[in-house]
Amino acid sequence: MMRRIARGFVVAIVCGAGMRLALAQGQVVKATVRNGPPNWSKGIVPIDRDSYYSAMECGKQGGDNPACVFWDTGFCKNPEFEMTFYTGYKSVAYAVWDAVHQKKPAPTPDYAEAQRTRVTVGVRPLRPKDNAVVDAYVKRDKKVLPPVARATTAVDSRFTFDYPTWAATQDIDLEIVGKKRPALCRIDKSQLERMR
Repeated sequence: MMRRIARGFVVAIVCGAGMRLALAQGQVVKATVRNGPPNWSKGIVPIDRDSYYSAMECGKQGGDNPACVFWDTGFCKNPEFEMTFYTGYKSVAYAVWDAVHQKKPAPTPDYAEAQRTRVTVGVRPLRPKDNAVVDAYVKRDKKVLPPVARATTAVDSRFTFDYPTWAATQDIDLEIVGKKRPALCRIDKSQLERMR
């Protein structure tokens, strides 16, 4: 009887310690990517002929919040940070959507400029005075991939990565490091494929 009680006590201590560690490390949130026409399953890739025309078709969707343009709405929703993505695909789709939304003719965005565009993750702390953004990085196959450029302020931060960081070949983690608490965004392969 005493052994069962002792084992139960040890299990409770271990579980409690694990729970405190998880809370100290911040939240783990699963990514969800909005999906809408045109269909997309290549993930975030540099602009090529096919993705350029897909992005133009996407931008012509119209509406206030088309899923193919604003696929990152609610991405890794958590109580600490809000994230947005900027990619070559999104730059083309947004330029077309913005014109169509204003009832103007659809432009032909600069293809070369879209090719030069890297992946930028914008991070806004929801409580900037309490938990400002310090850094962000991606973990892929236990390897830490830091951004190639970063710009942080108290109210808005931007982290720029190269395209291979986001290749839709396996699950990855995006960690946002806050001054007091981090947030870990777990992005599985199926969600990576839907990112544009």
